[in-house]
Amino acid sequence: MKTIIQLLAEELGCKEEYVNNVVTLLDEGNTIPFIARYRKEAHGAMDDTALRTLETRLQYLRNLQQRRDEVKSAVEAQGKLTDELARSIDNAATLAEVEDLYRPYKQKRRTRATVAKEKGLEPLADAIFAQDRNGKAPEELAKDFLNPDLGVETIEDALSGASDIIAERISDDAELRKSLRARMQKSALCESKAAKEDEDSVYRLYYDFHQPVSKLQSHQVLALNRGEKEGYLKVALDLDRMEAMQLIQRRVVKPGSPAMAFLAAAAEDSYDRLLAPSMERELRTMLTDAANEAAIRNFALNLRPLLMQPPVKGFVTMGLDPGYAHGCKVAVIDATGKVLDTTVVYPTFSERKKQEAIDTLKRLIDKHGVKHLAIGNGTASRETEAMAVELIRKCPGVSYMIVNEAGASVYSASKLAAEEFPQFDVNLRSAVSIARRLQDPLAELVKIDPKAIGVGQYQHDMPEKELDSALGAVVESCVNAVGVDVNTASQPLLRQVSGLNVTTAKNIVLYREENGAFTSRAQLKKVPKLGPKAFEQAAGFLRVPESGKVLDNTGVHPESYKAAEQMLTLCGLKLSDVGTEKLRELPARVKLYGEEKLAQACEIGVPTMQDIVKELVKPGRDPRDELPAPILRTDVLELKDLKPGMELSGTVRNVIDFGVFVDIGVHQDGLVHISQVCNKYIRHPSEVVSVGDVVKVKVLEVDEKRKRISLTMKGV
Repeated sequence: MKTIIQLLAEELGCKEEYVNNVVTLLDEGNTIPFIARYRKEAHGAMDDTALRTLETRLQYLRNLQQRRDEVKSAVEAQGKLTDELARSIDNAATLAEVEDLYRPYKQKRRTRATVAKEKGLEPLADAIFAQDRNGKAPEELAKDFLNPDLGVETIEDALSGASDIIAERISDDAELRKSLRARMQKSALCESKAAKEDEDSVYRLYYDFHQPVSKLQSHQVLALNRGEKEGYLKVALDLDRMEAMQLIQRRVVKPGSPAMAFLAAAAEDSYDRLLAPSMERELRTMLTDAANEAAIRNFALNLRPLLMQPPVKGFVTMGLDPGYAHGCKVAVIDATGKVLDTTVVYPTFSERKKQEAIDTLKRLIDKHGVKHLAIGNGTASRETEAMAVELIRKCPGVSYMIVNEAGASVYSASKLAAEEFPQFDVNLRSAVSIARRLQDPLAELVKIDPKAIGVGQYQHDMPEKELDSALGAVVESCVNAVGVDVNTASQPLLRQVSGLNVTTAKNIVLYREENGAFTSRAQLKKVPKLGPKAFEQAAGFLRVPESGKVLDNTGVHPESYKAAEQMLTLCGLKLSDVGTEKLRELPARVKLYGEEKLAQACEIGVPTMQDIVKELVKPGRDPRDELPAPILRTDVLELKDLKPGMELSGTVRNVIDFGVFVDIGVHQDGLVHISQVCNKYIRHPSEVVSVGDVVKVKVLEVDEKRKRISLTMKGV
């Protein structure tokens, strides 16, 4: 039997040595971002996605081994563990296979079969199931088991009990269940009907739906589940009964025995009463698990580019949180995110109120030197955008952007927002959040539960633990890829840094409030409860711009400072050259010296040396700066302005199974169906686009009544 390390190496296509190193590092308490960034030599430069896949599979395989051991112990305690059964359990590749093998030995609730066994009918069932060709007919065998005291008064009573025992035995056959499971996955048909006649709903597509299980898409499975849960649909998985019975009878019925007809009838009862309902439930669960996994993966895929959107740094920004009855909430923040001014205007009340709002906002723009407006895309954003366009015509050089405000209200009502802005009410906090989302999306969005950010599908139906784990991993990965300024980062941002937790993040903030800004990475060791292991994991991801040591503001880990200095010396450069034009020569000098030779001289691996070179050439670099800048607008489009054939630039807002939603500057996002994403066949739109991408689209159709816009990316 293969070891867990061998299985992982085979599945991931990695060397066993690398897998073993990663498992050891994980067991020692190292985080994925730390392993991915600072232990590349140990794992052959796997990225954090591959490392997380390895971690997840490692946990599954360890749980599988634990369950195998538990099942063997439980069966052995009953005195029924044979060498053959032990081998079968050890070779079971999934938890489902282990449970199938354990099924006959598991403590069951009281069933018809257990009642029959209590009546002493198990020996009769054994004799019939043996199907001896020269044996007696079941009716003859049953005569010896009549017992009125136990309720077995007639031959029919005895045979009925024996049939119940045999039916359960067939249902508990692990090999049979495995074969049926495979057949159902391949051949079963999914059908759904309307639960209530003549009742329209969003599920009308599924009122007369037929699809082979093998071709079901994950979004269809989730839609069927929700429709059934809400009482609009009746869903069933159907395997051709004749096909199933042939498979069962080949497995359990021996031709030519006097018990053949009896066994065939018991097999039919077993399928109809036990196997079919059980296998359907199991398949529904398996389909749901696979659909959840796909949806979570898609959510994580969308979340990463959303968090990594390029920040619009260095400008005074005005955040507008649109609304009707309570007006449009306004917050002006400086280039560092500090609130300079707030107000509320009422542009939707009347033309006079709109002009008053424009005058008020112009005064704020002039007073604080506002360069950008960030407008939330919620209620009344259409009217607010129209007002903003009028406003910026009077303010040359000012532009605006529609910002996805999903989760802003969740944040503004949170305990964290109350601690951050105790002087503002909930609505004004939301305007601050919207402004900061334009300035630094990552720093602001980490304060919000990722589920509330709205870049997935059916997120409220997902298993919470798995969704939180997947999205938390994405947030952690993004924060550590960018790095964090230890002197300006909020507690929620620090909490996502490798090696830090709620307590250590809070203690860092308290320490700098009491002692002033950090002046070196080494000073972090003085923070209460931030021990040597936490420092090792976190230090490389924390930046200290105020430090006298230039390396403290790079991604170079303190453990590699000596190597970095030695490398510079060998290349004829000095630490004081970092951040100057002279450092541009470093890559060429490294190549001239020879990468392997230089790495050996500095006692580090080549991947670590390459990372150090990148950091020294661009100290304090932000990987988001290399991405396309977001679209800032100065004019507004309305739905009625759109005509088929128009070509526009837009920003991808959401990528789901069946298409891409694109913000083209009108209040309603347009849909590019998966068939319109590109000219070749793709399984998922994420193969071509990501959230935050700026794309060219052409309008195909506009349905003003239903507020739907159909777009294409083909031939643009």
